[in-house]
Amino acid sequence: MISLIGKTAVICGSTQGIGKATALLMAELDAKVVLVARNEEKLKKTQSELRNPSLHEYLVADFTHPNELKNTIENWAESNHAHILVNNTGGPKGGPIINAETSEFTAAFSMHLICNHILVQALWNGMKKENYGRIINVISTSVKQPLDGLGVSNTIRGAVANWSKTMANELGQYNITVNNVLPGATNTDRLTSIAENKVKKNSDLSVEKVFKNMANLSPMKRIAEPNEVANAIAFLASPMASYINGINVPVDGGRTKSL
Repeated sequence: MISLIGKTAVICGSTQGIGKATALLMAELDAKVVLVARNEEKLKKTQSELRNPSLHEYLVADFTHPNELKNTIENWAESNHAHILVNNTGGPKGGPIINAETSEFTAAFSMHLICNHILVQALWNGMKKENYGRIINVISTSVKQPLDGLGVSNTIRGAVANWSKTMANELGQYNITVNNVLPGATNTDRLTSIAENKVKKNSDLSVEKVFKNMANLSPMKRIAEPNEVANAIAFLASPMASYINGINVPVDGGRTKSL
């Protein structure tokens, strides 16, 4: 049985999708949860849904403003230590890479890699003092096999994966592990948005048809639910994963063709 009792988990993008599922699960596993997102009303609502809501807290942070995030997390870290950090940010819009504006790359790089880095820099010393650190980055299976029509996302996710591996090499000596969870098609607002974009380009499609097509790409013939990805994140955050470091964990039902 996984237990996170006595652990504090900072979870980004935690008012919807995989982030919210992770927050709900970690609260059930007795962690103190620190929700991070930009919409305070959604943060309050999510906190109220957690087990023992008063034990948890939230930080309002907009990842399109890295300096504000830096101030927020550094202020929190002055009087708090985190044992677990879940880096989870919504992906860039889809489209062929050849049509992408350079500004799309810089914006995505900032929201993903730069903000991840800001959070790790603010929290890793506390993890070192606690002799316990788990950094889990929610990325995409595109780091193993680029996905058609997600040019900017493929590029940025690859950068984050290499950043993560480098962090794992440097921080492992302090009992801080750094791993990536790679969701495949998962039933989230992000997936619905991708499906809607496909429908706009092809009037013969519907969101339901796109979802079915995505499901058929997996040997399991279905898409994942957010809690199934959260289960992998919670395991990597737990003491049970103490010697797992610097890896990518696909949660895609076997869709990715590479090992």
